[in-house]
Amino acid sequence: MAKKPLLCFLLFLLAFVIIAGASSSGAELDYSKLSGIIIPGFASTQLRAWSILDCPYSPLDFNPLDLVWLDTTKLLSAVNCWLKCMVLDPYNQTDHPDCKSRPDSGLSGITELDPGYITGPLSSVWKEWIKWCIEFGIEANAIIAVPYDWRLSPAMLEERDLYFHKLKLTFETAYKLRGGPSLVFAHSLGNHVFRYFLEWLKLEIAPKHYNEWLDQHIHAYFAVGAPLLGAIETIEATLSGFTFGLPISEGTARLMFNSFGSALWMMPFSKYCRTDNRYWKHFSGGRHAGQPTYKCDEQEFQSNFSGWPTKIINIEIPSAHAFDAYPSFSEIPESNLSSMECGLPTQLSFSAREISDGTFFKAIEDYDPDSKRMLHLLQKSYLGDPVLNPLTPWERPPIKNVFCIYGSDSKTKVGYYFAPSGKPYPDNWIITDVIYEFEGSLISRSGTLVEGKIGPISGDETVPYLSLSLCKNWLGPKVNITRAPQSEHDGSDVQIKLNVEHHHGEDLVPKMTRLPRVKYITYYEDSESLPGKRTAIWELDKANHRNIVRSPVLMRELWLEMWHDIHPDAKLEFVTKAKRGPLRDEDCYWDYGKARCAWPDYCEYRYVFGDVHLGQSCRLRYTTAEVLSHYL
Repeated sequence: MAKKPLLCFLLFLLAFVIIAGASSSGAELDYSKLSGIIIPGFASTQLRAWSILDCPYSPLDFNPLDLVWLDTTKLLSAVNCWLKCMVLDPYNQTDHPDCKSRPDSGLSGITELDPGYITGPLSSVWKEWIKWCIEFGIEANAIIAVPYDWRLSPAMLEERDLYFHKLKLTFETAYKLRGGPSLVFAHSLGNHVFRYFLEWLKLEIAPKHYNEWLDQHIHAYFAVGAPLLGAIETIEATLSGFTFGLPISEGTARLMFNSFGSALWMMPFSKYCRTDNRYWKHFSGGRHAGQPTYKCDEQEFQSNFSGWPTKIINIEIPSAHAFDAYPSFSEIPESNLSSMECGLPTQLSFSAREISDGTFFKAIEDYDPDSKRMLHLLQKSYLGDPVLNPLTPWERPPIKNVFCIYGSDSKTKVGYYFAPSGKPYPDNWIITDVIYEFEGSLISRSGTLVEGKIGPISGDETVPYLSLSLCKNWLGPKVNITRAPQSEHDGSDVQIKLNVEHHHGEDLVPKMTRLPRVKYITYYEDSESLPGKRTAIWELDKANHRNIVRSPVLMRELWLEMWHDIHPDAKLEFVTKAKRGPLRDEDCYWDYGKARCAWPDYCEYRYVFGDVHLGQSCRLRYTTAEVLSHYL
């Protein structure tokens, strides 16, 4: 099954092929001019060895082009060798002296992370969807993957690999090759990569040509599971380690993660704090005059939580007066100092702003060896980045069509409690409690209710709702809100509110009912868009962050939206939500209770030689083109 946004691209191309071949539709669709640019997320690209490493006490060595991420066989048999090929120098992001790794290129780098008879299906990313492309005759040059070394900071991606230069050339090559703009599909960290590219592009293209270049080369941007204000689990990976399901210890995972330049890229940050606009400084001549200025609005200091539901880190550290056991430390926020007691452990709390501006790392610098390295990385590669401070909120990208898609209403981490474990580094911290957002409440791991500023619903199990839903600020002053069941439906449970007033900075909370045990999609769509611009937000109930792009519901909605978007007979700005019937033979199934095919208006029993069960013989009554014609 696919794990990343390739399915989106595949779906609309599949629709194009079907419709273009249907003479009854009367449409003249030049879908062949479109390309799909896929920007994968964190840890979603193969890394291969680019050196020779002899592993002692193991028959398995690393040779050029051997898989590093991910080769579970070598990980299990020679974990120390494997780590040498994975870690980077935390100060300059260079490779280990004994081994270096580089990202694979093209589609081969994103299909399966660990190919093999057993491991392949478990690590499949986009392999199945590439099979779909081949099955439906999609040309190979219509699908363009742009893998990157997800261990690097944004500036180092350009400095070491010229990644953003290559990405710009990829868009331009696709345009020349196929004659039309591209569709960008980014998942998770891939959205941050694309955002940095857009800012980098401003400094590469003359201002009067910037928007022209975007309009010519990018038709639509699909931001899937974008952590627009960061992700809380990054804190866990930094302080205690996150294994990603690998057979390694948390301490080993922490050592590896904190060596990456990208370790801070998804740190939570405040939506009220910003850095000077480097773009205008570039043209005013002030770009090189000192460090960029970091400023916060008054709301930052009135909210206590930087706009988040609660303090993100609550950490217990020994008292500064316990000199016998621990050295002293400095630069702890005054609000925390007031609570200290001589000789007793002290619990300090930190908001998103205090994490992203380095206050937290300064406070624990004397107690954690990684803090000094993280501070260096933060100052060099993020706060002082010459193109963009990624730890600041971003506005709507200046692209014609923007779709922000994410899961919601799942139990999601929003805060941690840490304490010294009594063990040496890297296992020196232990998680004592976790705070979750769920069903309109903040609860601890033990089930105790926690005070804070809870949002209307929760996130997608990985990224909190506040971070995912920041893109609601990209909507215009009036919004049409539609809530519909995710499964096929006849329209009886569809709820619509038109021209809902929307004020920038305020969350849009639809006052709509929910039937028990029904998963919904909530659509927020501009009713008065900017000239030439469209924006839509899709919230999918219970869609998991890592698996959202494998959702058949997302597949269907992307299919319909892209087909509607390019059809010359489309009458509405967005595809209608009035009903959702089966669109493919695979969507038809046998209803054993009624002894017939379900959805009889759409499906019929039609046996074909080779069918092995009743459901397989349920097929669409009409051609797909005829079914799709109802969604114009």
